[in-house]
Amino acid sequence: MKQPNSLIDTSDMPNIVEGQLKHINGPALAPSNDPGHPPRILLLYGSLRDQSYSRIAAEEGARVLRALGCETKFFNPSGLPLPGDADEMHPKVQELRDLVMWSEGMVWSSPERHGTMTAVMKAQIDWIPLAPIGGIRPTQGKTLAIMQVCGGSQSFNTVNELRILGRWMRLLTIPNQSSVPKAWLEFENGRMKPGPLYNRIVDVMEELARFTWLTRTRKDELVDRYSERVESAEDVRKRVGQN
Repeated sequence: MKQPNSLIDTSDMPNIVEGQLKHINGPALAPSNDPGHPPRILLLYGSLRDQSYSRIAAEEGARVLRALGCETKFFNPSGLPLPGDADEMHPKVQELRDLVMWSEGMVWSSPERHGTMTAVMKAQIDWIPLAPIGGIRPTQGKTLAIMQVCGGSQSFNTVNELRILGRWMRLLTIPNQSSVPKAWLEFENGRMKPGPLYNRIVDVMEELARFTWLTRTRKDELVDRYSERVESAEDVRKRVGQN
């Protein structure tokens, strides 16, 4: 575990003002029974384009998360079938679900298309079940940060929809969020340009890391529900699975 006052290596983040990105004192936020390993963050993006701004924005976020002491993984949605067009044993579905089970928090980054998130983004979320896998709900009680990129003027339609989905998936969606307008002006050579929009992504990642430290060991207590305690596990599986 890095010491809170030690310097962060920002050599891969030229937009960061030297000395202003600070380590997060995870142990000060976490309870005494915290496992102590780096927070595990899965990043999903909603475009298959070679020059995918939603992916590049997520990659910038991942650099910040790693600098803050988190472990990050990405899911590449290329080859993921549409929900209902294959069964859950499809290799890409299994890969996605394994990554969700591994994670303690997530970042969802989507372009806005026709006023909402893309089908690529929604298909990934739709393949993540609410029903337990091996007795464990894949998303319940985990943290979530949401971001969107826009081809035109700034919009919040997609982050609003992602926030609804986060609540539906019983994720602890952090208050902060990022929306990048006129994305074609904000990225160059596979990186994001410096400025307030980049700084907002840094803010979002700092907040996600803090919330993950704070809640990951407490999540079972936070999501304990009377209505589910009076149901059997099989009843819950049937009720949730039928949706």
